[in-house]
Amino acid sequence: MPDHGSDRDESVRAELDGIRLSIDNIDAALTHLLAERFRFTQQVGRLKAANGMPPSDPERERVQLARLRALAAESHLDPAFAEKWFNFVVAEVIHHHEQIASTGTIETQQ
Repeated sequence: MPDHGSDRDESVRAELDGIRLSIDNIDAALTHLLAERFRFTQQVGRLKAANGMPPSDPERERVQLARLRALAAESHLDPAFAEKWFNFVVAEVIHHHEQIASTGTIETQQ
């Protein structure tokens, strides 16, 4: 009697591999997008430092957070998760802005 479970396992494994390849591609795209985002926020940090502006902009952050929560809801992504992500990114941006203001550069860990 043939073992059809083995064929099913191989089919499932192939499907998983295909889905995971798509996830890997999305992770790569997200990494590139975050790098691009940080290049722009570093420009903002240099502009703020050169003009004596504070590293954070609470009003801008409030508006952006509301916008991203709405986008998340429209996209069927948990708005609370989107908020956590945004807060994490903003904290890093502010840290960069503080570094730029005090040293003129950003120390990166490789």
